[in-house]
Amino acid sequence: MAKNITVIGSLNLDIHIPVEHIPTQGETLGLLRASTQAAGGKGANQAVAAARLGAQVHFIGATGNDAAGRMLISKCKAEGIDVSAISALDGKNTGQAFIILEPDGHNTIMVEGGANKLVSNAAIETAADKIRQSDIVIAQLETNFEPIIATFKIAKEAGVPTILNPAPANKPVPDELLQLTDIVTPNETEAATLTGHKAVTGADFAAITTAFQTKSIPNTLITLGSKGVYYNVAAQTGVVAAHKVARPVDTTAAGDTFIGAMAAVLNKDLSNVKAAIDFANAASSLTIQRAGAMDSIPTKAEVDALLF
Repeated sequence: MAKNITVIGSLNLDIHIPVEHIPTQGETLGLLRASTQAAGGKGANQAVAAARLGAQVHFIGATGNDAAGRMLISKCKAEGIDVSAISALDGKNTGQAFIILEPDGHNTIMVEGGANKLVSNAAIETAADKIRQSDIVIAQLETNFEPIIATFKIAKEAGVPTILNPAPANKPVPDELLQLTDIVTPNETEAATLTGHKAVTGADFAAITTAFQTKSIPNTLITLGSKGVYYNVAAQTGVVAAHKVARPVDTTAAGDTFIGAMAAVLNKDLSNVKAAIDFANAASSLTIQRAGAMDSIPTKAEVDALLF
């Protein structure tokens, strides 16, 4: 049976800027090729990943009542996502992400939040029943904290597991939100920012896990890029290897694909976490072999073909 997933998060117009290298201060740099625009935002990417990989998805967010916002909502609807809790706000700009893309597939991203920062608690109340009916609720940090906290409170009261993808981790996360989180899913950099511990060795992973447990988060999962994923979830711990890719094209949506894919197959009691991580790793390996964010996310048939 398909999982019911609620995602509260961002919708951005992604502007891809291909360069030979990251420019230094004062340097003028020509583009390798023309810049392009595409649908994105961490929330929207994760919602699309979950939908393409078999889940029924309900999305909570906000755009401007502008061409970019209408395009993003239309893209989500086309994926079968319930967009009834996405607000189109008059006089506000849809969020934008400027993605500097290097030839090796690595990227540097700057985000202008726009309407993403204006999701209201009233919007959460209208979505309360669907939150309660979810198998998993997912959030990131490209929106304001208050509606995430309100969403997680409703989920926790209903016994629905919550996943916090703490990206971008560039400001303190309220303890109230951490205490409502069942699984935290930083990458190496985010884990170091949030806990003060680097994420290199097994001892480092244990220290990060302990730091999050001190903040009342029972389960930790750290994405390690080509080195795989460390997890300490539901009394299970280990590292699940990444699926090898000879030459990455664009890593922009790899982490978002991972989160959405894992949620699409993760049991509510978290009992199949290792298998869910392997499935998500496979999905991410396909994403990074394609250009773009949302458009690079694979379907369940493509992931199944890789695994089976």
